[in-house]
Amino acid sequence: MSCPCNWRKSSYSGGAEATNCVEVAALTTCIGIRDSKDPGRGTLTVPHSAFTALLGALKVTPLASAEASPM
Repeated sequence: MSCPCNWRKSSYSGGAEATNCVEVAALTTCIGIRDSKDPGRGTLTVPHSAFTALLGALKVTPLASAEASPM
């Protein structure tokens, strides 16, 4: 997604040197989500209400770390 968006890196990503993180941008009608390592590869967009629900669910039940639950 090529736009003059204000992309923000997740505060849980470990700072500017972290390599496993996402960026989000508030767009007019939705929220954009992309991989900070490869921002040109693609963007996932979801409605504001869905993103708000996701954040609320994560605050109640945090995801397990990748080391604790390998794929």
